[in-house]
Amino acid sequence: GGCDMAAEYLANAPQSVALNAPVIFTASIPCRKGYVYHEDETGIFILRGITNGQCFATYQVTFNGNIAIPDGGTITPVAVAITVNGEPRLTSRAIFTPAAAGDYGNVTSTAIIKVPRGCCFSLSVESVPASTDPTVTPAPVIDVQNANIVVNRIA
Repeated sequence: GGCDMAAEYLANAPQSVALNAPVIFTASIPCRKGYVYHEDETGIFILRGITNGQCFATYQVTFNGNIAIPDGGTITPVAVAITVNGEPRLTSRAIFTPAAAGDYGNVTSTAIIKVPRGCCFSLSVESVPASTDPTVTPAPVIDVQNANIVVNRIA
């Protein structure tokens, strides 16, 4: 058995994630082909550009989870984004505005990532500012639970 192309990583317990820090994934259903490398209890994945002569290995990455403002926090929009090589993909930013602290909202984010042959890219899901307006103060910490990321090799 085992997978050919997809790998899934999970973290069900609530965790506090600082702004610009990665969500930690604690358990995995890894792919045995070696396309994706991850250590449990870390938030960084390595996508490998292993190809059969093509210029790129193409991955579809989907994150799903529940995010909230911690008890006692200021109500403000909160967001996560898929981050590649340390740079958030703003097209993947998933924003939620809770009515009250401790209210969780479900967010989903997806991205297509092309890794050049022979290269390795780092991948994570980070808490990011929900607004590009510099006058808006982002939440310094968010709570994340039921985090799930699926990395699917599509080409």
